[in-house]
Amino acid sequence: MLRAPGGLATHAKAHLPVPATIGRWLSEEFPSAAESDRRALVAQTPAEAAEIVDADVAGKGRLGEPLSAPEALGPLLPGQMCDSLGTPVHWDDPVIPGGFYFFHRPVPAEERIPFEVSIVWEDDDLLVVDKPHFLASTPNGRFVRESVVTRLRVDRGEPDLVAIHRLDRITAGLLILSRRPETRGRYQRLFQDRQVTKTYRALASSPPYDLDFPLTRRSRLHKPPGGRQVLEVPGEANAISRIDHLGEVAGRVGVSEYRLEPLTGKTHQLRVHMNALGLPLLGDPVYPRDLSPDPYDFSTALQLLAATIDFTDPLDGRLRRFATGLALDGSADDDGGRGTSPMPGPGPTLTSSPGTADDPGSAGAETPGVPQT
Repeated sequence: MLRAPGGLATHAKAHLPVPATIGRWLSEEFPSAAESDRRALVAQTPAEAAEIVDADVAGKGRLGEPLSAPEALGPLLPGQMCDSLGTPVHWDDPVIPGGFYFFHRPVPAEERIPFEVSIVWEDDDLLVVDKPHFLASTPNGRFVRESVVTRLRVDRGEPDLVAIHRLDRITAGLLILSRRPETRGRYQRLFQDRQVTKTYRALASSPPYDLDFPLTRRSRLHKPPGGRQVLEVPGEANAISRIDHLGEVAGRVGVSEYRLEPLTGKTHQLRVHMNALGLPLLGDPVYPRDLSPDPYDFSTALQLLAATIDFTDPLDGRLRRFATGLALDGSADDDGGRGTSPMPGPGPTLTSSPGTADDPGSAGAETPGVPQT
């Protein structure tokens, strides 16, 4: 990120004169860089790019032979540098005094994840969706285009969409996105302050007779560097989960459905706690053993579903309750026919009458940016 000189706000370069154009500013900012490298940072037409390459690359044997414009600039064509609204800037564009400019990373080619995002509910500020298994919530190192946020930004033409909490790539269910920067912080604080109640449904082996439900699992979780598994270790508990047994799944001997409520938001918390009880979730590729699955192997889905989210809306005081339209494989809401993929289940509900959620202080909220179960 770069911030342009000038402007009314206080910052390190506010006292400096504002260059007339983006090109002049980049020349001052990166005086030792080659002209072609500076120009390659901003939006180019193919013809403009070809002129740059012909003048500074082709014939010089930088890679052993002359290069075409697309080969020389590669993912930089047609440009990386954008203003704060995400609009690509050009060499001769005027500089916005004190403005923020961003450099977007080149996006590698990605194979499409063959599952769709469904809309549960929306208003001016929020978009609530059902995320399928195998689709990342937000862009990350491996999946950029193939994430809920990127797909919806492109499909809906809403560049301001931001997920206000996280849901693991292999977990399905409810995900809430903010549509407006002006109100985003108030909704994010609900999750930060644990004023949100979330429940999950899961399938696992039926429990032994010596486990009494409902129960609360408390433990200290630690993720060793370099590994994917999170471990329970001695020490003060930093992860708390409420777990209830809902009964055996009809027609599936030895398989039961569970209701899970995380009261904290540690990575893999629900999966670790169920595994510690001797009840690893069906389809879990990491617990009890890390199987190092191929991310494009869709044959078996983790049987974990973000089922409900409740909170008091900070803007109008109404109680919001959202329910997933998906179901687990073989659960009571599953109408069959798609193997381990999420199934259409009961429709979403929204309670909008004024009020507050029961015991909001015990909500199973997660800190934005922390991967969830």
